[in-house]
Amino acid sequence: MVTKPIAVSDPVSVVGTVAVATLGCRVNSVESAQILQQFSNQGWKKVAFEQPADLYVINTCTVTGEADRQARQMVRRVIRSNPKAKVVVTGCYAQINAAACAAIPGVDYVIGNAHKLNLPSVLFAPKETRKQQVQVDFPSSEPGFPTESLTEVERSRALVQVQLGCDQSCTFCIIHTARGPSRSQLQSRILEQVQRLVSKGFQEIVLCGIDLGDYRSSDQGDLVALLQQILQLDGDFRIRLGSIDPIHLSDGLCQLMAEQARLCPHLHVSLQSGNNLILKRMKRRYDRLWVDRRLRQFRSLVPDLLVSADIMTGFPTETDEQFQDTLQMVVEYGIAYPHTFCFSPRPGTPAAKIPKQVDKVIARHRAALIREAGMENLVARLALCPGRIGQVLVERSGMEGIARGRMANYLPVRLSTVVVAKSLLKVAITGFTGQYLIAESLT
Repeated sequence: MVTKPIAVSDPVSVVGTVAVATLGCRVNSVESAQILQQFSNQGWKKVAFEQPADLYVINTCTVTGEADRQARQMVRRVIRSNPKAKVVVTGCYAQINAAACAAIPGVDYVIGNAHKLNLPSVLFAPKETRKQQVQVDFPSSEPGFPTESLTEVERSRALVQVQLGCDQSCTFCIIHTARGPSRSQLQSRILEQVQRLVSKGFQEIVLCGIDLGDYRSSDQGDLVALLQQILQLDGDFRIRLGSIDPIHLSDGLCQLMAEQARLCPHLHVSLQSGNNLILKRMKRRYDRLWVDRRLRQFRSLVPDLLVSADIMTGFPTETDEQFQDTLQMVVEYGIAYPHTFCFSPRPGTPAAKIPKQVDKVIARHRAALIREAGMENLVARLALCPGRIGQVLVERSGMEGIARGRMANYLPVRLSTVVVAKSLLKVAITGFTGQYLIAESLT
C-alpha cells in the first residue's frame, strides 16, 4: 500500500543532529531507540526533541482518535519551530493514514512500520535511486525485528522487544492492522540481547510486545519458557513484564512469579472494562469471571503483587451501571495505577459505527472516578510498607540529595542518598507520603 508521494526533495546527505519523539507504547520506545542508534552509527549527534535539530523523527501511535490528533499536533509544532529541518513521520499513525501525514505542509517523509527500522537507508539514498517519499506497505508475517541488538539505552531499565503484531481484532482498535499478525523473536536472540544488556550494567529488563502474552518462539516455546531461560542467565538483575492481556494470565506464569524473586511481582493488565456485555462488545477474549479467578490466584500466591491496568471509559452503550462494574473491580483488586483513557471513535473500527455513543463529558467523569479510586488504592498500599525490606531500582540519582526509584512491585520510592542511576539497592522502608515510599539504603 503506497500512497501518493510528497514532492521529492533532496536526500538527507549531511551528517548533523537528529531528534526522535515517541508516542504510544513501549514497543515504539524500543523502535525509537533502534532508530537513534542507527543514526548514531552513521555519525549523527542525538539531541533532545525540544532542541534545534537538522532531522526530526516522530514515531506515532494510532490506538485512538485522540492519539492521531496528538501526533498531528506534534508534527505541526516541530515544523513551526524548525521550518528548515527535515521531518519524518513514522509509526502506526503513518501506517494507517499516510495521506493525512503527507498532507501536513513541511513533512518530508512518511514511513510505515515495515520500513521504520531502515530509516537511514531510506533517507540517505541518492535522489535518482530513492523510492517515493511515502513508503507504507502492508505489514507482513515476516518477523520484522531489528537485525542488531540495542547497545545504547538511555534509561534506568532496558526494554527488550520479544513480540510484534496482534491476531485479535478488538472493535475499538486498529493496531492489528497497523502492526500485522502476531510474530515472535527467536528465544536465542532475546537471551543474547538480555545478556548483553546485563553485562552493560542494566539491573532491570522489561519484556514488551504488542500482545506480549502471545509470545511463541519457533525454537523454544512460550512466554513462560522464555522467562525460565532468562532467569537462568548469570548476573544481578530482575525481569519485569510489560502490558499483558488477562487471557494470558496462565497457571504457569503465576507459579513462576510466585517462585522466582527476580520476576517482578507486578502485572499491568489490559483490562479495559469489568462488565461482561461491554467486554463482549469490545470483542475481548475473557469475561469478568476469568479476570476474577486469575487475579485471585495471583494475589494468593504472590502476596506482594501490585496490579495496574489499562481501563477505557465511555465505550459505546456503556451505562452507569456497567461502569460501576469496572469501578468495583478497580477497588476490589486494589488497582493502584489505572491507565485510564476515554473512548474516542477510531475511523475504520466497528466501535466507531455503534449508534449509541457515550457523551464525552460523561466518559471523562467516569475516567476521573477511576483515577480517584486508583489513588486511594495507592495510598492504602503504601501504608502497608513501612518496616519492610526490599530492592529499589534507582531511576534518577541525587537531585538535591534525593534519589528516586521503584520497588520490584513498581511502588515509587524516595531515598535520601546519592547513588548511581540504574543501581539496584537493598533498602528499608521507613515511611510514606500520599504518593511514594520513603526509604534508607542498606547497601
